[in-house]
Amino acid sequence: MIGFLLKKTMYDLWDNMFRIVVINLGFIAVFAVLIFLPRLSIRFFDSQLLTMALTAFGILLCSVYLAAAAFSLKPISDYGIFGFMDFFCNIKNAWPAGLVMGAFMFVLLLVATIVIPFYASMESPVGLLLAAVVFWTSGFFSLSFQFYFSVCARLGPNLIKAFKKCVIISLDNSGLSLFLLLHNILALILSVLFAFLFPGPAGILLYIDEALRLRILKYDWLQANPGANRKKIPWDELLIEEREKTGDRTFKNFIFPWKD
Repeated sequence: MIGFLLKKTMYDLWDNMFRIVVINLGFIAVFAVLIFLPRLSIRFFDSQLLTMALTAFGILLCSVYLAAAAFSLKPISDYGIFGFMDFFCNIKNAWPAGLVMGAFMFVLLLVATIVIPFYASMESPVGLLLAAVVFWTSGFFSLSFQFYFSVCARLGPNLIKAFKKCVIISLDNSGLSLFLLLHNILALILSVLFAFLFPGPAGILLYIDEALRLRILKYDWLQANPGANRKKIPWDELLIEEREKTGDRTFKNFIFPWKD
């Protein structure tokens, strides 16, 4: 399943490179707001409260943008395309999910910069224990909620159910969750070489959505086969149609499709 996931994502990224780059350009512009507004506030106002408020605003703005991007990229996973006007329409559907995740990321930022250092500075076993508990709890939720935008886009915008589904999917697919995290870290490192234009945040969102879409095939099969062994999923059987739709490409066709 992992091999097919990587192949399909690579094909979809290549076939939709222009759309991926444009979405990443938009995110870079939004991310610039997050970076420069707090710095401007420090330079002209020197107010810590204002700086935190502007940081929170920037995180919320980035999160809403990522949510709209996830909603827009979903058709690519489904062997379709999206128009750029669809992106603006998706903002109407995605902004609640984006605001909630933005608030969560802001809380994580506070935890990483204030709460954990505070407990660690207590220089006592209790302080170290509390710092460790907060650190690993934050790490678990961060690992689980990497599915969040795709869950909202693919399984419905009910935010409470989305959080529950993220935790369930992560616990039930711990190997996949860790693999996604490592893949996304490598994708970010690769994105640096291309100034975050490719694959960038859009490419990472597409990969997560592709993974979730294929994982849903597992749950559909389990629902149709109650009592089946959850550790022995017949992926070869489940992916027959997917492999037919995706097809195979020669290197020449992949790079120069008009010449094959």
